[in-house]
Amino acid sequence: MNFGHVSSTADKARIIPYTLRFKRPAGTSRGILTEKQTYFLILEKDGKRGIGEIALFRGLSAEDKPDFEKTLQKLKKFIFLPLKNLLEEFKNHSSIIFGLEQAILSLHSEDPFLLFPSAFTAGKEPISINGLIWMGDQSFMLRQIDEKIAQGFHVIKMKIGALDFATELKILAYIREHFSDKDLEIRVDANGAFSPRDAFQKLEQLAEFDLHSIEQPIGPGQWEDLARLCEISPVPIALDEELIGKPLDFDRRAFLELMRPHYIILKPSLHGGMTGSDAWIDAAENTGTGWWITSALESNIGLNALAQYAFFKGVERPQGLGTGSLFVNNFPSPLYVKSGALHYNPTETWEIPLPL
Repeated sequence: MNFGHVSSTADKARIIPYTLRFKRPAGTSRGILTEKQTYFLILEKDGKRGIGEIALFRGLSAEDKPDFEKTLQKLKKFIFLPLKNLLEEFKNHSSIIFGLEQAILSLHSEDPFLLFPSAFTAGKEPISINGLIWMGDQSFMLRQIDEKIAQGFHVIKMKIGALDFATELKILAYIREHFSDKDLEIRVDANGAFSPRDAFQKLEQLAEFDLHSIEQPIGPGQWEDLARLCEISPVPIALDEELIGKPLDFDRRAFLELMRPHYIILKPSLHGGMTGSDAWIDAAENTGTGWWITSALESNIGLNALAQYAFFKGVERPQGLGTGSLFVNNFPSPLYVKSGALHYNPTETWEIPLPL
């Protein structure tokens, strides 16, 4: 992301903590989520204000450490430095980089929520997205699937790895009994739940259901096993958690040439902000690796930035950007989901009940 036009960052910064509360508990292979802590960065300069979301993901973000709150206070003290220096200072804090990038774009925009003006923000072109199916018992998951299809989704992403594997296979069989791969694309996300020992056997069973891809079948850091799986898997493999914690100077191209995944899934809050995501996209396009962008349980403020950034980068396949409706205390915004796509209504206004 080119911020060459930014001579200095800001005169003042405030950080406002905020707890997003789920409408209903969200099941993942890491446990049940009932709330999500996030932070809003407010920058001020020459009478203008900008806002960005520092969407730390507890238990997943590489910077989730006991001193994170102290790091946020350090950001406030250093905010007067040029952005280049700030990106270097906080290079190991993806959520801070992403929040800082948003706030800078917001501060320097005529409309603080219009970061990348486009046909999307003009309400002319939506972004195709996948419908997310959360973990739960079989009846709950089947009900979600029926709801997503009724809502017009042609791509669904199903979390697997928490239920008995045989039950998960039954759910996939149910879907394919009603919809072929031409009618409905299925992505599954294992969140690293498989062991290297049994992963290939499970992938063979999953391949019977004509899946588009499987996200992170084994846990991160097992490069030898992962490279082998990417080579022989009958289901295309997408990487997500494997990309977390890589600094801006990490050789992304060499990594992709070594692993040879079919896809990478980018979450700027976890993968180096927009700056880091740009580097991953460049590496992907130089190695023939597909990619898409997805959210990491941000509020509508972060989701707004993600959607505008994704459209700016050129979306070629459905993105993972539809999680804004999960929370009871999200912020009313121009974003809305209809017929399996994320839309932007430029006539709608933002309602942000924060002390801006």
